Amino acid sequence: MKTGTAAARRLTKRTSCLTRKPQIHSSKADAPKPTPSAAVLTVSDSCARGDRDDASGAAVAELLTQHNFSVVATEIVPDELLSIQKALALLAEEAPLVVTTGGTGITTRDVTPEATRAVCERLVEGIPERMRSEGAKKTPLAALSRGLCGIRGKSLILNLPGSPKGAIESLEAVIGLLPHMLQLLAGNTAHGG
Repeated sequence: MKTGTAAARRLTKRTSCLTRKPQIHSSKADAPKPTPSAAVLTVSDSCARGDRDDASGAAVAELLTQHNFSVVATEIVPDELLSIQKALALLAEEAPLVVTTGGTGITTRDVTPEATRAVCERLVEGIPERMRSEGAKKTPLAALSRGLCGIRGKSLILNLPGSPKGAIESLEAVIGLLPHMLQLLAGNTAHGG
């Protein structure tokens, strides 16, 4: 009988272990991360006039969405310095990331970098350097892009080339860095080990 009692105690212990509710430990790391928002600005005379569809802006918005950004605004402006500056300033109020496509080349109408420099407090030189470096592995023409990356308030403004392929390849070269940059600009400066 002692054997049966011991077996009953073991069975009771096992049962009580199985019926115990699991403890849930929550941490900031387990919490869902907020989706960063982004705006896309296409700088193109022909798109602004309606002569051509905005393939680059659409491709950039799609890639951002694939990387868990919420695209909250898309706009098209002509290659006009003041129009670009105004749009950048307004979009930077709407989203922490403003990505431009177009107007980064060397023609007289390519003034997106000048507009970006005018509205930003600081530039982040390493980002366009990386885009050009990665682009140069595919085409020597990547060196002709004058795109910038800058900070306006708590928003990041990133210039991409105007061709859909160039815009996507440039964005792909740096998209992994953007969430961290946006966290830093939002004030989250804690560094993990």
